[in-house]
Amino acid sequence: MANTEKHHCREIITKAVCGKGRKFSVVTHTVSPPNHPTSILGAWLINHQYESVRAGDGIEVIGTYDINIWYSYDNNSQTDVAKETVSYVDLVPLSYVDPKHRSSTVEVSAEAVQEPNCVEASVSSHGRGVTIRVEREFVVEMVAETKVCVLVCKDGCNDFEDKDFDFSVQDESFDDLEPDLTDEEL
Repeated sequence: MANTEKHHCREIITKAVCGKGRKFSVVTHTVSPPNHPTSILGAWLINHQYESVRAGDGIEVIGTYDINIWYSYDNNSQTDVAKETVSYVDLVPLSYVDPKHRSSTVEVSAEAVQEPNCVEASVSSHGRGVTIRVEREFVVEMVAETKVCVLVCKDGCNDFEDKDFDFSVQDESFDDLEPDLTDEEL
């Protein structure tokens, strides 16, 4: 709609999502229990804690979790649990950053869409340790103040009282949409 005598544009400063990102990671850890393991009976990751901070072109997720490995030793005649706390830093790149955001107002957040999870545990090749493979996934957001442009009506909102707007959806073909599709895949 073109500017007329009745309308003009105005910039408004508002808080908005000014950046998003997602990262899936697979990492391997080696735990060395006090006894040489014969077999692995179970592996769990517990006490996951993390925080997020802005870092360059992305958001760093800094966290820890405890690895608990139940294993047998002495030719499967004894069992024990080995415990180790692991620290990690994942740099999640932002797929889009609003260039007009005010950097002094940035707030970041992270959500673990897949908590760290042990997908494989095995006795290491030298037989003294346990190797575990861990998967984790985070989505991050950067919220900041930014400018948006809005149309301002000179006579206020009363300009639209006699107008009839239909906001219903006319096309019902949404059944074909992929619900897990991300902005980056479009």
